[in-house]
Amino acid sequence: QFHLVDERIVGHKPKTLGFAPAAALPLTSITAWEMLFDRLGAQPSKAFDPRTLLIIGGAGGVGSILIQLARRLTGLSIIATASRPETQAWCRELGAHAVIDHSKPMKAQVDALGLPPVALIASLTNTDQHYEQLVDILAPQGKIALIDDPVQPINPMLLKAKSASLHWEAMFARSTFETADMIAQHDLLDEVAGLIDAGVLRTTLDQTYGTINAANLKRAHALIESGKAKGKIVLEGWD
Repeated sequence: QFHLVDERIVGHKPKTLGFAPAAALPLTSITAWEMLFDRLGAQPSKAFDPRTLLIIGGAGGVGSILIQLARRLTGLSIIATASRPETQAWCRELGAHAVIDHSKPMKAQVDALGLPPVALIASLTNTDQHYEQLVDILAPQGKIALIDDPVQPINPMLLKAKSASLHWEAMFARSTFETADMIAQHDLLDEVAGLIDAGVLRTTLDQTYGTINAANLKRAHALIESGKAKGKIVLEGWD
């Protein structure tokens, strides 16, 4: 019933949300915020930014909040990737300016959009499968950030000709090493809560799968492993 947590890594629950839609937010919000502003160096300003952000796997938990943060808090153009009509619609609903299909060659799809150069790429899934395409799409002096664990090695040397850079985002880095700026996670969670209450952001909850028990956990994991989930799945309460 009670759990002791370091204040530096938690924030206040949004006043306008119940517990299930609020529970869908913290881990993905920290990951997306740090990736966008700390790793990729996007500027939190609504002034026009002459760059495009490409989000690989836009319909997942991190992608669903990352699209919103980029659209509501920056002036970037945003392309998300999704491979099914329902996930493509979800990305557009959250604020993506355009959606392409990552199951097909991506560079031609990006070029056809006529948007500003893709200077920032957030690769959230299957990075090893897409990596060479991402390097090809990336503008000179651009940045690629990733959160997944590539099964096959990726070669950072491919980025040298473009003076581009590769960044990892791990939301537990600050807490694991108790960095001097660990309180930043508390601050950003409070800011996200305020943006939710102001109607600027929305929860990424898609489905609740009932109470927390083994059967419901198996159902939830089966949906995630199917590759057909969008947003976040939450289990709430106990039998």
